[in-house]
Amino acid sequence: MKKAVILQYRLLHYRIRLFELLRERCEQLGIELHVVHGQPTEREAPKRDTGQLAWADVVTNRYIDVGGKDVVWQPFPARHRDAALVVTMQENRLLSNYPLLLGPRGEYMRVAYWGHGRNFQSARPNGLRERWKRSLVGRVDWWFAYTETTRDILRADGYPDERITVLNNAIDNEQFERDLAAVSPEQKQSLLREIGASTSDAVIGLFCGSLYPDKRLDYMIAAADLVHAALPDFRLIVIGDGPSADIIRAALPSRPWLRWLGALTGRDKAKWFAVADLVMNPGAVGLHILDAFCSGAPMVTARDSRHGPELAYLENCVNGLIVDGDASAYADAVTRLLSDGARLDALKRSARADALRYSLGNMVEHFASGIERCIVMPRKS
Repeated sequence: MKKAVILQYRLLHYRIRLFELLRERCEQLGIELHVVHGQPTEREAPKRDTGQLAWADVVTNRYIDVGGKDVVWQPFPARHRDAALVVTMQENRLLSNYPLLLGPRGEYMRVAYWGHGRNFQSARPNGLRERWKRSLVGRVDWWFAYTETTRDILRADGYPDERITVLNNAIDNEQFERDLAAVSPEQKQSLLREIGASTSDAVIGLFCGSLYPDKRLDYMIAAADLVHAALPDFRLIVIGDGPSADIIRAALPSRPWLRWLGALTGRDKAKWFAVADLVMNPGAVGLHILDAFCSGAPMVTARDSRHGPELAYLENCVNGLIVDGDASAYADAVTRLLSDGARLDALKRSARADALRYSLGNMVEHFASGIERCIVMPRKS
């Protein structure tokens, strides 16, 4: 049985189900899958976002602070030197990648990248770090691309399309969908009364995510002011917490139509998605777009924000909106959408349909298929 090894310098909790399902699928294909991971940095540890896999290989990372950045050395277990494929993350700071990318390796070992192709949040997209990252794109035998946007980037860099597997990055939304389904009509009415939105004209905007600068919270509040001025029955619910929480806190006293609920999970989060008409997220779009799809609440974002690769899932005027311009333009787009029931319903239907398209099950199938194809293909010359 051929062996594939996935390296994660830290194991994020939302990846646990992916690896469990992927291991099962690989076994069905005659491939033995292993995951090797270390520990988060001291800066990352307070996030408490790590998980555990009983069958994973746990190694002890070594970290070095270089100019305020943590660079990482992750040991590679000797017992996996016979792997037919090693999949590692595309990060410059993973020093342990370089022997795999640049040094000699076993005759039959293939190396693959799993990543974005670019740092979408980089303040200097043409700086030295990004140029160095691009110089290594072709050093791997295979690419596991987060989204179709990553595929486009790789092809533009000259990487062969036949060696790219698009995963369509996803999370396990099955429990979230069950939580949504459990919200009764009576509960929805109770929630609407709680926020003073029990009239038939009430419309609900929802923000859900970490509160940090790239989320453009000032822009969102300015836009929400204009939406409320045009639609007095508009309410905005904010779920989340983070370093920019003071922006929301300062906005609350003068805006009775704004409600901040802090960080919520499970059914507590799902019930607010169940009553939302749309998701207002003018800043960085990431995996939370899948929550919007599952709930059928179209996401509205701004084009010029520092988005993650998951922006590729948002099709303008199909399953959501991508707005050009300032807070006034954003507010106008939201107001027009909330005032057009037929158009809003069409976007909601498309969003729900895409929740099935960007599922964890599909991601597992893509990943397993790519692993199988990479192992049987010759190494990239």
